Amino acid sequence: MSSTSLKNRYHDAPRAADFTIDQAWDTYSAAEHDRWDRLFRRQREVAKGRACATALKAMEELELSASGIPHMGELSDKLEKITGWRVVPVAELVPDEIFFDHLANRRFPAGAFIRPEAEFDYLQEPDIFHDIFGHVPLLANPVFADFMEAYGKGGQRAMQLGQLHNLARLYWYTVEFGLIREAGGLRIYGAGILSSPQETVFALEDDSPNRVAFDLQRIMRTKYVIDDFQQTYFVIDSFDALLDACYKDFGNVYQQVKDQPDIEAHETLAEDALLNKGTLGYFRKKASV
Repeated sequence: MSSTSLKNRYHDAPRAADFTIDQAWDTYSAAEHDRWDRLFRRQREVAKGRACATALKAMEELELSASGIPHMGELSDKLEKITGWRVVPVAELVPDEIFFDHLANRRFPAGAFIRPEAEFDYLQEPDIFHDIFGHVPLLANPVFADFMEAYGKGGQRAMQLGQLHNLARLYWYTVEFGLIREAGGLRIYGAGILSSPQETVFALEDDSPNRVAFDLQRIMRTKYVIDDFQQTYFVIDSFDALLDACYKDFGNVYQQVKDQPDIEAHETLAEDALLNKGTLGYFRKKASV
């Protein structure tokens, strides 16, 4: 069964104005609950020593290891007590303005469907495993929770200014594919990496990608790869540093980057604070550079 077929059961479900639906938790099959358990067990093992300490701690605190697909309402009740965030089920990706409104009001829209067995190892679109395993743990961190709310409010402003493509790059290279420095070395906090066993290893241990210290304007100018591993990863020093760099009106930042050329995903610049100059070997073999 394809992911499209699995999603179809939600397509005709009643939707609120904010595109949320009933998760219909009792309609998940035993096979789907088992699929979640196997995805969780595999990724938790891969994430040990690679995921940031904040994410690993939150997974235990939120009891994501409990058997079966999480019930978003029950999960939200735990999360709301910690940072005021809730997880709301949606059938598919929601329009930008709806997405930003959810984040600005401390609601994270999560896909309700789970990937089919045939796409167990890789799925292009976010399903419940990506959204819950990858995104939700960091929402239990007060500083990152504040960053996500600020991002939602910033998205509304970016749409007004016609700079959404710049802001989308910030989300991509932090929330989805960000790395963080910890005492033991680089660790992962981005959901796109955390929910992928292959990229969890690649992002930290392969010599192909560039690893560059966080720079807001640099990120806003940098293209990204949608259907493969990232050619460049950006590294923050802490969640506090990320919030400090981004907790402001981006109007002046947009003006500064508006007339500057885009940077290709594999490029490095002379002014980059490089932690690792990638060989790009993986990408050259695939002729993607």
